[in-house]
Amino acid sequence: MRLDILKVLNEERAARRSVIVVTNQDSGAQRLVKGADIRSDPLKAMLDKHLRSAKSGIEETPEGRVFLTVHVPSPKLVITGAVHISQALAPMGQLLGYDVTIVDPRTAFASIERFPDVKVVAEWPDVALPPIGIDHYTAFVALTHDPKIDDPGLALALKSDCFYIGALGSRKTHARRVERLKAERGFTDNDIGRIHSPIGLDIGSVSPAEIAVAIIGEITQRLRQEPS
Repeated sequence: MRLDILKVLNEERAARRSVIVVTNQDSGAQRLVKGADIRSDPLKAMLDKHLRSAKSGIEETPEGRVFLTVHVPSPKLVITGAVHISQALAPMGQLLGYDVTIVDPRTAFASIERFPDVKVVAEWPDVALPPIGIDHYTAFVALTHDPKIDDPGLALALKSDCFYIGALGSRKTHARRVERLKAERGFTDNDIGRIHSPIGLDIGSVSPAEIAVAIIGEITQRLRQEPS
C-alpha cells in the first residue's frame, strides 16, 4: 500500500470514520474512498452496499476486477435508562458487536449488580455523553420515561451524526416530548423526525425482553439497509 494512502487510512480510522480501499486486481492500482465521498464515486452503489454490510470482497466493475477492503468503526450502543428493557437490550447489543454503555444518574438503578459486564455511568447525560463520543456509528436509545434524563440525551444525540435515535413512549408521550424539544431546545420538525418513536419494530412486543428484540431489530435495520 502506498504511504499516502496508508496515512489517510490511519487518520480516518483514528477519527472513527469509514473508508474503503479499492485495489485493481489486474494492475495493482489502489485508491482510497472516504465514507463521506462515496455518493460522488463512480462505484457508489457497490461501495455503499459493502459499507452497509461492513464486508470486504471482490467485484467486477467498469474499472476491472477490484477488491474492496472495507474499514468500518466498531458500532456503539448508548442507552439512557438502567431499566428492565436495558437489562435485556445491553447483552443483545454486545452479542452483535456493539460497545454498550448505560447512562443513568439514579445510582439505585445504574449498578454493576444489575448490569454485569456492561459499562455503566451513573451521571446525567449532559455530563456522561460527551466523553463517550456520540458519532455516526452510534445508536442512541432513551428508555427512562423521565424528561430530565431523556431530553438532555436526545438533545445531544440530535446534534450529532449518530445513525439511530430511538425513544420509548406512547404517541401521546412523544408528542409532549416533541413540544419540549422544540420549545425549550429549539429543534425543528426535521431534527425531531430522526427520532424513532414509538421505538422498535412493530412486532407486537409486550415484555421487556420482547421490546428489546424490537429495538435491536430496528437498530440493525437502520444500520444495514438504505433508508427508503
